Amino acid sequence: MALLLRFLLLCGIMGFTRSLSITTPEQMIEKAKGETAYLPCKFTLSPEDQGPLDIEWLISPADNQKVDQVIILYSGDKIYDDYYPDLKGRVHFTSNDLKSGDASINVTNLQLSDIGTYQCKVKKAPGVANKKIQLVVLVKPSGTRCYVDGSEEIGSDFKLKCEPKEGSLPLQYEWQKLSDSQKMPTSWLAEMTLSVISVKNASSEYSGTYSCTVRNRVGSDQCLLRLNVVPPSNKAGLIAGAIIGTLLALVLIGLIIFCCHKKRREEKYEKEVHHDIREDVPPPKSRTSTARSYIGSNHSSLGSMSPSNMEGYSKTQYNQVPSEDFERTPQSPTLPPAKFKYPYKTDGITVV
Repeated sequence: MALLLRFLLLCGIMGFTRSLSITTPEQMIEKAKGETAYLPCKFTLSPEDQGPLDIEWLISPADNQKVDQVIILYSGDKIYDDYYPDLKGRVHFTSNDLKSGDASINVTNLQLSDIGTYQCKVKKAPGVANKKIQLVVLVKPSGTRCYVDGSEEIGSDFKLKCEPKEGSLPLQYEWQKLSDSQKMPTSWLAEMTLSVISVKNASSEYSGTYSCTVRNRVGSDQCLLRLNVVPPSNKAGLIAGAIIGTLLALVLIGLIIFCCHKKRREEKYEKEVHHDIREDVPPPKSRTSTARSYIGSNHSSLGSMSPSNMEGYSKTQYNQVPSEDFERTPQSPTLPPAKFKYPYKTDGITVV
């Protein structure tokens, strides 16, 4: 009897409080960066809900440093979506008829800043209801690089590394051998799911092509690695070659410096010698004084000559005057009359 009364009371309460309700359960949604997130919000109305329909979506950012902010609103048969700058142009209602009971939205081109708690509020007086949805935006692994850290020589130790450029944690790794027997060395099995494989005492059997796949909850990426284990190189020969090459380079540099210094010294010496020669050379005599000295010497010679030798001498001597000492045509100089002594006899003796 007591159970029956309790059941009837419960049914009465439910019937009395029956009103607007959101049928979509609270949930968490994970999506990759750049994708579109669908946030559902389905609701039902009761006959008592006669007021105007208002739908409001709010966001509580993940950093918890900002208060809840409206991102899109439906009121008075109009949609307002310019409340939140970070989501402007990227949030839309999925239904063209919101009165049908679907207040779901799409958030496009997801960014890491979109992470947070989204709340759907539906009002139709006297009914009011709301639901929360947790949105998580993850980054797919991408830009993964595989490489060998160390010397790929027989007997040496090195590491195989697999590093994605970006990707949200947690990340899972898987190594595979694609060539030859396609079997990973036994000593590597414990590290098959790690980003780094440590290779000890390498052998030529390890050579081959390997792949590394990186995964998280929203995507995966892969890279390839070609491993070629070779015999050890002649390190002593390489060192000796490097030393010889360095010495030759130093010798060549020394020769270049020596030649440049020698050339500069020769140029300096030539300039000094040329300067000394110019100081030792006396200034050239004027052409007029040269001509006068030449004519004066001829005068002294003419004074002691006889008339019979005058004509031939004058022609010969004046023809010998250097042409470079005269810019003009040489003229015959005016000579003073010569005094001649004629021989005469006195007392039977001839006097000159």
